[in-house]
Amino acid sequence: MKEEEIESMRKVFHNLKGRIEPLIKSPKIQALQKRVIDIRKDAIDNNEELLAIAKESFKENDIDCFYANDDEEAREILLNLINEEIEKSNIDKKEVYIAKSKSNTLREIDASQFLEEQGMIIVETDLGDRILQLKKDDNSPVHPTGPASHLTVHDIADIVNESMNLDLPAEPMPIMEAVREDVLNLIDKSFIGISGTNSIAAEDGAVLMVHNEGNISLVQSKKLHIIVAGIDKLVPMIEDCVSIGKLETAFATGKPLTSYINIVAGPSKTADIEKKLLKNMYGAEKVAVILLDNGRKDAIKECLWCIGCGNCVVNCPVYNVVGNEFGYHSYLGGRGVALSKYLKDNKGSVDSGLYMCTLCGMCTENCPVLTPTNKIIEDLRNTAQKEGLSREPHKKIRDNIKDKGSPY
Repeated sequence: MKEEEIESMRKVFHNLKGRIEPLIKSPKIQALQKRVIDIRKDAIDNNEELLAIAKESFKENDIDCFYANDDEEAREILLNLINEEIEKSNIDKKEVYIAKSKSNTLREIDASQFLEEQGMIIVETDLGDRILQLKKDDNSPVHPTGPASHLTVHDIADIVNESMNLDLPAEPMPIMEAVREDVLNLIDKSFIGISGTNSIAAEDGAVLMVHNEGNISLVQSKKLHIIVAGIDKLVPMIEDCVSIGKLETAFATGKPLTSYINIVAGPSKTADIEKKLLKNMYGAEKVAVILLDNGRKDAIKECLWCIGCGNCVVNCPVYNVVGNEFGYHSYLGGRGVALSKYLKDNKGSVDSGLYMCTLCGMCTENCPVLTPTNKIIEDLRNTAQKEGLSREPHKKIRDNIKDKGSPY
């Protein structure tokens, strides 16, 4: 990231903290936090059981459920589902538009890049993600719910004007209106929507998604709606999902509730004619869920408590200095570093910033579920060092102490 982008990000984070801190000190949010901590810990402890329940519940709700062991398998399932729909709908493969919502899990499996390599056109429907998509180069997100938080309104105006051949002023409203019109025109051409999810209710066979823009409602209304989610998103019931969504919103935006909470528990249907069930009314004709392992089964439980609010990076001193260089893929900051060990390997965690962390614990202090990220990173350093994955300067100090009795 450029220094000016990091400075812009810091200003946004400062303003965000000003909204978040008063809200999360309220008795209501603190009571909700205690409830969600219990929900997440219990869910991760019983993940295997919830996974089995979810598969049956999805089947009962007429949702196709698939299990992917890794990112490659997830992409293969995703492509097969899309190709089946293309063939069934008799659509030219060169004109396949896919409406996509913001999703860390889809970033994790490189879904957009993969599908674009197959000749498909991905339309990011979230405003921040769409801006980064139009930016093309150096366009990684910097916050889970505010991916373009490092870009000023002047930066964004330049990106939109250049990519869309416009001459907009550097003002938020005309930029939003121009991007919205463009996205709506593109997704009108699509018949497939892909999304992630905030949490999954195993017993109900339902997925919950929170959003402010209304874009997920458009994505899930497409003929085929595919949802890709890590198995760590499983919780027992829909009430648990709502609690998690509310807490995530509070810690991510400083607002007590998001504009939209969407629950998908099956394809579109109606029973308004003699109470006879008819499928394919207004929404998706087919809903498919891909449950992704990709190393999660081997991860320590604390790594999987996260609800994705991003408050850890807002308060991380390292992240506020180096930006998204500290983290792995779509999982930013120390939590991404910790998770990368399981999504990839020990070298992956080293490359994503294992030795950047100061172990200060600000991430844990500001985490809604108190994930002990600094402790996890400290343990991972011990493992990495045993494998010879220390940084070169560290090795030099170690060797000097061993050979000379001094680090110098």
